[in-house]
Amino acid sequence: MENSVKQNIRHLSLPMLEQYFADNGEKKFRAKQVYEWIWLKGANNFDDMLNVSKELRGRLSEHFSLPAISIDTIQYSADGTIKSRFKTFDNHLIEGVLIPTEERKTACVSSQIGCSLTCKFCATGYMARVRNLSYDEIYDQVMLINKQSIETYNQKLSNIVFMGMGEPLLNYSNVLKAIERISAEDGLGMSQRRITVSTAGVAKMIKKLGDDNVRFKLALSLHAANDKKRNEIMPVNESNNIAALIEALNYYYKKTKQSVTFEYILFQNFNDSLKDAEELVKIYRRVPADLINLIEYNPIDASNFSKPEDDKVEAFMQYLEANKVNARLRRSRGKDIDAACGQLANKGN
Repeated sequence: MENSVKQNIRHLSLPMLEQYFADNGEKKFRAKQVYEWIWLKGANNFDDMLNVSKELRGRLSEHFSLPAISIDTIQYSADGTIKSRFKTFDNHLIEGVLIPTEERKTACVSSQIGCSLTCKFCATGYMARVRNLSYDEIYDQVMLINKQSIETYNQKLSNIVFMGMGEPLLNYSNVLKAIERISAEDGLGMSQRRITVSTAGVAKMIKKLGDDNVRFKLALSLHAANDKKRNEIMPVNESNNIAALIEALNYYYKKTKQSVTFEYILFQNFNDSLKDAEELVKIYRRVPADLINLIEYNPIDASNFSKPEDDKVEAFMQYLEANKVNARLRRSRGKDIDAACGQLANKGN
């Protein structure tokens, strides 16, 4: 039987799996064993399930697929960052990153194969969007990066950011389902407050996050504080302009009572002047935001942008602080292996 016509076993809930086992004359506890293998123990195939009989493994393999992602290549940065290129069951490649600091171990994961938003400063934006990742493929990335964190740093992941390849809100249901599994007690049991979803700004879906009363954190990749500049670098702004985003973010806050974070990459002589900082402060004051993350730009081959001189960055930062903005400069990690913000494009070994 072809893989494509078999049902993905991870798309069955535990009660559904128990029903399948009961219908096939198997004891109920077997379902829980299999469920633990596919969600807690990271089984890549049915033969990994060592406490399940060979006969039952064969029957499961006959009726179900288990299309787990696998690690294709791993790159290690001098600063401790680890970038993994993952391979999907249908031979597509995606990337995820383990970012270690003293206080936290963060997984940066992808939500799509490629991206449709064509942001001019982002390597993934120059790739075509092939397809959405399913929730179990997103979950697999977290499982595998968590394993790396334990093996390399003797610590589990403390945080997850959806800042890898793709626009999470254009794969809405799979991203939410993945977060549900990651935070479930019979999943990884991670608090949703330690998970951040970063969006380029899809106003309608930001409102939907509010309607769904999500508990994870939301970050908006702003990167320019007026529509003219934002249209130039982020075509999504033409249909989701800054006014629409401000309205959506306020709606989201009204529903969830959760403040948002703004992400702002500094580009030399484009959005790094004090006039730009002034415009950014005005937006910050119109939205319940807890932080502006200023991000170092990481050059990519396809783009002509460059990062500003340190004194320009310092002046921008000082202006924000003088205007009582909670701002933080985020130094890039993993630049030497193209693992930093905006650099993910399957350029591994």
